[in-house]
Amino acid sequence: MFERFRRLMPDPQVLRTHPTLRWLGPRLHHPRLWHVSRRGVVLGIAVGVFFGLLIPVAQILFAVLAALVLRANLPAAAASTLVTNPFTFAPVYYGAYHLGAWMLGERPVQDLEAEFADLAVETASGLALWLDRLESVGAPLALGLLTLAVVLSPLIYFVIHGIWRLRIVRAWQRRKLRRAQP
Repeated sequence: MFERFRRLMPDPQVLRTHPTLRWLGPRLHHPRLWHVSRRGVVLGIAVGVFFGLLIPVAQILFAVLAALVLRANLPAAAASTLVTNPFTFAPVYYGAYHLGAWMLGERPVQDLEAEFADLAVETASGLALWLDRLESVGAPLALGLLTLAVVLSPLIYFVIHGIWRLRIVRAWQRRKLRRAQP
């Protein structure tokens, strides 16, 4: 699996000499940004998930900039922002809205569906009221997304770090058993 990930990673030398990335200079030369190591990749995934959940626009840019500062694996940070992609966007945002509404003690969208149907039929005053209702979704959604990002990114960090560590320990144990057998 890791070999496949390494093959998919862009060549660091090509990125260093790319005209649009030259301004990053020595920051882009740090080996930890490109090396497939447990700490770098797991931190990159956690950063990518955090920005993938928190920011709906330009999430890859923010994840890469944070990965540069934290010296996390850049490809892992960029790829893991796709936690919210066209297939998962609706369920994630739906769940985040309901989580935020629950945390704020507001009633969720299902209760407002009849009101939205009535407002859609009405004229300009109904449109203003409809837009006002859409604005009320913003606070629960923002709180839900922030909560998911803050809770899931460290959780993912520790889970993946633990799984990776477990795989390494098992590989060591298998090698030790093979050496012990005549």
